[in-house]
Amino acid sequence: MPDYGHELQFGVFVPPEAGQVDAVLELAKLADLVGLDLITFQDHPYQARFLDTWTLISVVAAQTTNVRVAPNVVNLPLRPPVVLARSVASLDLISGGRVELGLGAGAFWDGIAAVGGPRLTPGQAVDALAEAIGVIRASWDAGGGPIRHDGEHYKVMGAHPGPAPAHDVEIWLGAYKPRMLALTGAKADGWLPSMGYADLADLPAMNDAIDRAAEAAGRPPAAVRRLFNLNGSFGSATGFLEGSSRDWAEQLSELTLSTGMSAYILSASSGDDIRRFAEEVAPAVRELVTAGRAAPAPAPPAGPASRASASAAAPLAVTPTPDDGQRLSDERPWDETTRPTGPEPDPSRLYTPDQQAAGRHLIDVHDALRRELTQLRDLIDQVARGEAEAATARSFITRMTIRQNHWTLGTFCETYCRVLTQHHTLEDRSVFPHVQRNDPALAPVIERLEAEHETIGELLERVDAALVALVSSHDDGIEGVRRAVGILNDALLSHFSYEERELIEPLARLGFT
Repeated sequence: MPDYGHELQFGVFVPPEAGQVDAVLELAKLADLVGLDLITFQDHPYQARFLDTWTLISVVAAQTTNVRVAPNVVNLPLRPPVVLARSVASLDLISGGRVELGLGAGAFWDGIAAVGGPRLTPGQAVDALAEAIGVIRASWDAGGGPIRHDGEHYKVMGAHPGPAPAHDVEIWLGAYKPRMLALTGAKADGWLPSMGYADLADLPAMNDAIDRAAEAAGRPPAAVRRLFNLNGSFGSATGFLEGSSRDWAEQLSELTLSTGMSAYILSASSGDDIRRFAEEVAPAVRELVTAGRAAPAPAPPAGPASRASASAAAPLAVTPTPDDGQRLSDERPWDETTRPTGPEPDPSRLYTPDQQAAGRHLIDVHDALRRELTQLRDLIDQVARGEAEAATARSFITRMTIRQNHWTLGTFCETYCRVLTQHHTLEDRSVFPHVQRNDPALAPVIERLEAEHETIGELLERVDAALVALVSSHDDGIEGVRRAVGILNDALLSHFSYEERELIEPLARLGFT
């Protein structure tokens, strides 16, 4: 099954235990602070020991800044679709566009019936869900006409649509059986199965069923995001999600590249597990998937196809990002004139499109980090100007509305620094040794790049220390942060340009691994 190319997302699934309210809220706030994308809660309104899901996610949205919230999944038979749509839209508006909607057809029918809900057959439940999706979308279309739906399970006689949510809320379906998978492909924005209900070996066939339904409905299969609820434990076992953080990262990245699953939601009741998932697993999965997506495809067997591929080879057209020489700081992290250079490339050499993509990948990663660095500088400027609210920053790392307060500023930097450090660690442990083994003439360049990585790590620590001083109102506050970020900015932009200049051609020639 192909990788659909979706942006990776990571979240948690926290049991909404009514007897542990403080712990539930603390775990939700921790998910926000460590940079996860999602915090989700199951919805079982007939379960007396659980908090009500909509009340809970409303409180969580009010107590967090960055993380998106979602029911995982709504028990539709007990949530009338028009009322549900307005609940979703209202919270999305209040939270600044941080709500998504997981939907289920219903289960545990004795419990549903016990609190006055309908008792449906499996077929009726799927029919009701299909009706509800149409009603919910119509309710969000604030500019549309009165909603009229005369269905078997829902009747809406002229209700006015609205309010519209703040962003295009995604509808994810928890689906396993053929009719539910077909409905997912035809009408949903995401598929949200759970480990234990969907075996890993079954995912390709289930994906294929969704793809066929999507195409039959005139939609590309990639229109459906593939999410996965996970259960696991960090340890030393060899099973799926039973080993180290690195084992987890390798297993999840392989799952993404082989089956297209791209949003992972961990069932967690421990702060330690949430931290490891956010700080160790998620960045490593992102790096491995990015590298895997950029890796050259396996060489085809000799024949007309391979000859055609060879004929597509061309001179290297990937251009390193130049260093414009502009600096924000008078301090210099290193002497740029002492940087070694590698051997001159063979000007007559040709490179296939896959080989050219390897160097392009390095620039793409650097460009993302450059953009994030620009966002950080802009945010610090907003704080220094005393603005009440920072601009909305939606990107791979932030996906949040950044508000003017020092804790949020520190969290933003913490997330950026973690991703940057993970990128450099992957280079040092994997890419650099591979390049050096295959082209020993590059050894001086690799040694210099590794030394600069160490210096950049020290500069990141200086930024962290300046942010602590800012929060504590010690030392010279925002100006100290500006100086620390200025030298970090100069070091990173200079380093990225040097690395691209020296490694684009070797990566095209040698690959990543």
